[in-house]
Amino acid sequence: MLAILLAFAVGSLVMPLFTRQFGRNAFFIAAIVPTAAFVAALVEGPRILAGEAIVQSASWVDELAMSVSVRMDTLSWLLTLVVTGVGALVLIYCARYFRSDEDSLGRFAALLLAFAGAMYGLVLADDVYLLFIFWEATSVLSYLLIGHYTGKKTSRSAALQALLVTTFGGLVMFVGLVLLAVETGTSSLSAIIAAAPSDTLAVVAIMLVLVGALSKSAIFPFHFWLPAAMAAPTPVSAYLHAAAMVKAGIYLVARLAPGFAEIDGWHEVIIGLGVITMVLGGWNALKQHDLKLVLAYGTVSQLGFMLIVVGYGTRDAALAGAALLLAHALFKSTLFLAVGIIDHRAGTRDLRKLSGLGREAPVLAVITAAAIASMVGLPPTLGFVAKEAVFTALLADATAGSLFGWVALVGVALGSVLTVAYSARFLWGAFSRKPGVEACRSVNEHVDFLLAPALLATSGLALGLMASLVDGWLSGYSMAFPAGEESYHLALWHGLEPALAISALTLASGGVLFMARQRVAHIQKALGTGLSAAAAYNRSIRFIDRTAARTTSLTQRGSLPFYLGVILTVFTVTIGTTLMLNRTWTGELRLWDYPAQLAIAAVMIVAAVAATRAGKRFQAVVLVGVTGIGMSALFALQGAPDLALTQILVEVVTLVAFMLVLRRLPARLGHQHGTAHKGIRAVIGGSVGLLMAVVAVVALGARTELPISLEWAQLAFEEGHGRNIVNVALVDLRGWDTMGELSVIIAAATGVASLIFISGRGVDNLPTVARREAKKTARARLRRSSDPTTTDRGSWLLAGRTLADRNRSILLEVVVRLIFHPVIVVSLYLLLAGHNAPGGGFAGGLVAGMALVARYLAGGRHELGAAAPVDAGKLLGVGLVLAVGTAMVPLIFGADALTSSYFEWELGIFGELTFVTSTIFDIGVYLVVIGLVLDVLRSLGAEVDRQYEEDGVHENPVEKVASGERRATS
Repeated sequence: MLAILLAFAVGSLVMPLFTRQFGRNAFFIAAIVPTAAFVAALVEGPRILAGEAIVQSASWVDELAMSVSVRMDTLSWLLTLVVTGVGALVLIYCARYFRSDEDSLGRFAALLLAFAGAMYGLVLADDVYLLFIFWEATSVLSYLLIGHYTGKKTSRSAALQALLVTTFGGLVMFVGLVLLAVETGTSSLSAIIAAAPSDTLAVVAIMLVLVGALSKSAIFPFHFWLPAAMAAPTPVSAYLHAAAMVKAGIYLVARLAPGFAEIDGWHEVIIGLGVITMVLGGWNALKQHDLKLVLAYGTVSQLGFMLIVVGYGTRDAALAGAALLLAHALFKSTLFLAVGIIDHRAGTRDLRKLSGLGREAPVLAVITAAAIASMVGLPPTLGFVAKEAVFTALLADATAGSLFGWVALVGVALGSVLTVAYSARFLWGAFSRKPGVEACRSVNEHVDFLLAPALLATSGLALGLMASLVDGWLSGYSMAFPAGEESYHLALWHGLEPALAISALTLASGGVLFMARQRVAHIQKALGTGLSAAAAYNRSIRFIDRTAARTTSLTQRGSLPFYLGVILTVFTVTIGTTLMLNRTWTGELRLWDYPAQLAIAAVMIVAAVAATRAGKRFQAVVLVGVTGIGMSALFALQGAPDLALTQILVEVVTLVAFMLVLRRLPARLGHQHGTAHKGIRAVIGGSVGLLMAVVAVVALGARTELPISLEWAQLAFEEGHGRNIVNVALVDLRGWDTMGELSVIIAAATGVASLIFISGRGVDNLPTVARREAKKTARARLRRSSDPTTTDRGSWLLAGRTLADRNRSILLEVVVRLIFHPVIVVSLYLLLAGHNAPGGGFAGGLVAGMALVARYLAGGRHELGAAAPVDAGKLLGVGLVLAVGTAMVPLIFGADALTSSYFEWELGIFGELTFVTSTIFDIGVYLVVIGLVLDVLRSLGAEVDRQYEEDGVHENPVEKVASGERRATS
């Protein structure tokens, strides 16, 4: 079972490749996976029917006692057959439903196969957390499938509605599952049901779980999302909304019923909402003119029907519910697929515009009639067998004095009348000849298009004839309930009994209701109130949108100083109040460790004050940078060369980034861009500074034990095999933090690039021609240098010639020519030596980035393209892959993630070489940092240069800035 789950995942990933190669025929390949899962379930059938439960488990999070645990018993076996069997047929149907040139066909195939895998995992999951993961996966995948037609607003809104409703229910359900796990001390679903606590906490937990089940299965008041979801392609409706997703809630209720059917509130919720849903869905189905909507509201009605039966809590009802669940999957998926064929043939689903299709498509009419017979409960179909069992079970409990039995029996009977009426209306509307309506044209019925609905309809008929065998297959589930005085068995004929009379009465009443459909339509119109759950949902969404807009307009004023002022004021008030109320803190005030710290602090203070008085942006940025350099000096004095080096590099790179941004802004701050409310800002700034000084003193004085940092040197050497504590911490001891930071860096770089570039990172400002020319130049230079007879070594910084002469600095170009390669070598040294000496991937990457900055300043954007003819996004991606790969590879060998290994080699006279695998992680950091710097230079530098050139500005701001920098360097 776990291998099949993996096959579903892999299959969904490769489906886009198959669709590009084979077109719509790739759906036949996709059907192989659910077909294999179906066959595997059939093979396990004898063990399941013998009463055995097949359990497989793989460790997941040992510390939390969580595992990937799956369990196949009678109920999950039944749902597995439904999910995989119907799923395979629907995929085959898709191969003829979609056109060869259908948009996003590969994505659809991948999503549909992934959904089948998620449903497969959901019905087999025996761990509540695993169940929740698959539960939410089906919600997300259904959202994507319902919204397949992304160009249609109705599809997008229907998909969002389904996602919001089912995800809301899923989150509520998750709280209930957690409470059950805490209450019972286990996350095993089967163990929770076996324990079946009934105290107040358990009742609350079960009610929360039922919210998720009811929302997933479109039970009132969550029923409105299902008809709206008919905006999805018909195969989605046939699979998700007939056989799979909507049955997830029914399955969960059936799963919990053996343990919790007798707790307080269960019958009130299950039977009450089930009856309302069945009657309301059937009543609304009579109003619809779209065949698909008739089936949609009919599905809502049938879901209420199934909820009543599977949640009723007796052995006979459980057996009837399992049979009804199987019958519904067969006949409802058949009908949805038939509607798809009708839509293809006639070009419409409006039953008022369809006429004479029964004569033109007799095979399709027969298939549809067989499915309708099962839905209304005509013999010898499985639907008839299931409905007889339902009436018998409810009648027996009602006559025994159960009020819930009478409510359920009357509700199911009334719902069945409506089912007969809208089923007859569907069959009449789809295939009968109507006076005054143009007859449908003659069509050729392709066998492969009819294959899936024909097999499903035939199965419903065949299983009805094999009712006694079906009873043996499904009785294993009903045996989990207490036995009655006399157990019921599924059979095609039980003789003349009350259940048969009730069934005949519902059929006759439904027929009369259909014959009086015109009068019923007038009554429905007269009784219409205009109130609906869908309208309530829309009003709620509009209210939320308006509230969000008003809240945003009130709090998001577009003023960064305002935001910072609010944040800092709240911080000062809350932390200051806490410190004032806490009288137990003590601290030792030590002004300095070295006299040099006083001088550095004085410079930083002067720079900070001067920054607030600066009249130009560049001046303010430089002064702020002075405070950062001063902090680097303090780090160095405290024995932290790694931090000092990194801080200095960050300050320099930040200064460059600021300069690239500032060239698009006025040079002077001026009155319009100056500082307002200086007094308030001074008070806030001074308060924050004073508060942070007090916090530092209090934090140092609050320590009562030796700091853990005293052990880091030993941990770094023994666990990380390195002597540089900082670097070992980053790539080994706290590697998870670094991975998270890398993700943030990549997100930031992508955000910056997306704000600047229209399409792709540097596609326009780094043309492929420049890359090819750079490679040709490098090869030519290599040939000349290897020729001993030539004295011409060529020129370097050729791209610098693209700048105007007045903007070139020969001195700067020569300096960059001399230092570029040594700087790159230094960056590599810092990378490789960082495990035992100051340096590391971050510092090395910044140094390499500074080399690229120098090339850009010396020669402009073309020189940057020649220096680094590679996509920054690829560097970021490769770096993250290396880091994540280093974390994941140890798992293959049974070790914890990010476990490092080291290797030692004796190299004779060269000494001993030691290699630690965490160095690969550091290389990933190195590449990510270079990619970030390159992204900044490309987006804020080269791209802006290109835009100025396109606008016809010959001397753009970067040339002015670069020229000024060159003159300053000179």
